[in-house]
Amino acid sequence: MARHIAHRLMISLPVLLGVLLIGFLLLQVVPTDPATVVAGPTATKAEVEAIRQQLGLDQPLWVQFARYLGRVLQFDLGRSMISNRPVSEEIALTFWPTVELMLACLVWAVPLGIALGTLAARRRGTLVDRAIMALSVMGVSVPVFWVGLLLIQYVGGAGLLPFQGRDGPIWTPAGALSIILPAVTLGAVFVGPVARMTRTSLLETLSADYVRTARAKGASDWRVTLKHALRNAMIPVVTLVGLQIGFLLGGSIVTETMFAWPGVGRMAVGAITSSDFPLAQGAILILAVGFMVINLGVDVLYAYLDPRIARS
Repeated sequence: MARHIAHRLMISLPVLLGVLLIGFLLLQVVPTDPATVVAGPTATKAEVEAIRQQLGLDQPLWVQFARYLGRVLQFDLGRSMISNRPVSEEIALTFWPTVELMLACLVWAVPLGIALGTLAARRRGTLVDRAIMALSVMGVSVPVFWVGLLLIQYVGGAGLLPFQGRDGPIWTPAGALSIILPAVTLGAVFVGPVARMTRTSLLETLSADYVRTARAKGASDWRVTLKHALRNAMIPVVTLVGLQIGFLLGGSIVTETMFAWPGVGRMAVGAITSSDFPLAQGAILILAVGFMVINLGVDVLYAYLDPRIARS
């Protein structure tokens, strides 16, 4: 298992380097000049040029990227151009709220999707199966921002739940209430794909020989489904969940912006709109590393569910 994890980490390094390069180059095409942002609207051309030299923006792009990569390897993400605080401190303030939102989304969306998919597989061809699949298609088709707007309009607007900001950690009553609407918004588009994949994978597993053998020994249908078939059906589901979590990182940017949730996604949007390049690059790096860690966790879970994967 340790060799398997080390191999996956080595594969992830070129991906991380590519993300850093693409993020760096994309920010270079933004029409706003960072030196002008730092100098302010009243600065003279000489002052702007002095700041550009101070920031190293007068150097070729490959020199700028090499310096940026060297700082990243030293865990130095630079300083924010707006607040003049270290980027690492800015990210530390917003990292945990994003983690809270992701966990609050997954803790209800994944079990519900698996439960609905299992029920649909057990009731294949019935009205229950059709209803669950129809709801799944609806969940996949509805955009995140539309769900958020509906919840803000009819739930938040009615005063039933708070919908602006984070009122504390998730383990406090106020914090738990404030995270409900963002977590429901982000997870609403997550349940459908999980339910559909669970149903498809479980139907294939239920037709396997060992399942028929378990039934022939007198085990009940639900015992066979939950104890024997479901675990073997989870590998495609785990694949989907890992990929969907990556999309959740993108969806969290929209959700955090809508609900004024102080997470990394909202910070990244603010940094890009204010041309705070060091902060934007730091946010992109953290989101990329988070996606890589999630994929590594999925690979490890593969090996747990099917040890043949680790041995191969």
